[in-house]
Amino acid sequence: TTAIAANPAKKDLLLRFVSVADTGTGAKGQYAVAGAMNGYHKRNPYDLVVLAGDNIYNNGEIEKIGEVFERPYQGLLKLGVKFQACLGNHDIRTANGDPQVKYAGFNMKGRYYTFRHGTVQFFALDTNSNADWKNQLSWLEKELSISKAPWKVVFGHHPIYSSGQYGSNPDFIKTFTPLFQKYGVQLYINGHEHSYERTRAIDGTTYLICGAGAGNRPVGRSEWTEYSTSDLSFASYEVYKDRIEISAIATNNRIFDKGIIQLKSA
Repeated sequence: TTAIAANPAKKDLLLRFVSVADTGTGAKGQYAVAGAMNGYHKRNPYDLVVLAGDNIYNNGEIEKIGEVFERPYQGLLKLGVKFQACLGNHDIRTANGDPQVKYAGFNMKGRYYTFRHGTVQFFALDTNSNADWKNQLSWLEKELSISKAPWKVVFGHHPIYSSGQYGSNPDFIKTFTPLFQKYGVQLYINGHEHSYERTRAIDGTTYLICGAGAGNRPVGRSEWTEYSTSDLSFASYEVYKDRIEISAIATNNRIFDKGIIQLKSA
């Protein structure tokens, strides 16, 4: 077998990361997506995976971590790829998700937390209904307001805009869109819907659902949808000084959607 040659390094690429969600089944769909993530890594190396919740089915039982996380992603974990998780609705069914927050492999600094990679600052949220919303929202506004990062990426489990089974969340739209607009958040990543959907920029923010990481469900489209599909997949993000290039990758290793987020200069 011939090794796949890595793509030549892209000029001016600052960071590449991928996202996936609703993964924690240990079933063949998860392994199919993990295989595509491995193949993509060989050609386009990355060291960060945004894991947007429902990390352990069905009830967040941490004793399943071997079969639903460590084994499916062992290829990436061995290479030092870091997963940054948030809590989904299935994750909080056991001890309110605390064992996952403490689990070293998820790199969570709390139920909500922020971290920075070069020019990108990430903000992980707990979007569950029992979250500490009052403190979390004041924390988010404060962290966004003091952030000096040109790129701001927020991720959580539940959708804000969606054409899938659950649809858009009117309360989240009211809560988050003004904050995102005020502080220039360019991207929100989530799961929960077992599909892929990328919106056009809505008030300057692109919403990307990547919840077809192990299972899939039908998805429709809305007037703000750029692309949607129920295919098993993950998403990749290539960050440059002036833009982020998004690629959606299916289990056959094909890129089926490409989008660009422009850096809005204030």
